Amino acid sequence: MTARRLLLIRHGESTANVAATAAEAAGSETIAVQARDADIPLSPLGELQAAALGARLRDALPADVVLFSSPYRRALQTGRIALGEQAPLRIDERLRDRELGVIDALTTLGVERRLPDEAARRRWVGKLYYRPPGGESWADLALRLRSFLRDLPAADTVAVFAHDAIVSVFLYVLLGMTEEELADFLLTRPVTNASVTALTQADDGRWRVEAFADDAHLAVAGLPATEHPGATRADA
Repeated sequence: MTARRLLLIRHGESTANVAATAAEAAGSETIAVQARDADIPLSPLGELQAAALGARLRDALPADVVLFSSPYRRALQTGRIALGEQAPLRIDERLRDRELGVIDALTTLGVERRLPDEAARRRWVGKLYYRPPGGESWADLALRLRSFLRDLPAADTVAVFAHDAIVSVFLYVLLGMTEEELADFLLTRPVTNASVTALTQADDGRWRVEAFADDAHLAVAGLPATEHPGATRADA
């Protein structure tokens, strides 16, 4: 890996983020998503958040930055609203959101009631290694990102438009977290929508967090920061 600075950018608020929060608040078992996960768009607020992000990035990104994006619609929308439709985003499938398999579009309550054996298995196996049928574990995400990092091009700065799970697992991989540290991190440090997490690599090869989930640009634009955990909270 040759990059010395990574900017990890979560997409703006999505329509599924809004639906998931509403479903949890209402005590529903299912989340009213209208499309498959890859096709979920930004909400109107998410589009405004992406525009505010762009005002920040245009002043912060060096001319030779290399841009990557998850192929999922909400991440691509964020990058293109922020940097323009012609931004040279390199799409990489390894940056896609975590696949949830049978628990997709279920709330925490929905998994407990409809798939009690899976709920019990997740508690036994733990967050890092639990893989829902048809889905991925957090460890699977780590394997994807280790592969992505090995393939990074020669560039001082790389910016990635992706998802909260991807940002969290990048930190797990690059900072050498333990399973317990990752579990604590995921519980106590939300990756807000349209936020920027910056990591820099020292001469000794160690990575440090320069900024985590920085969303000050939203306040500058008069927009709220949102902390939606994703399209489902079943694995929260």
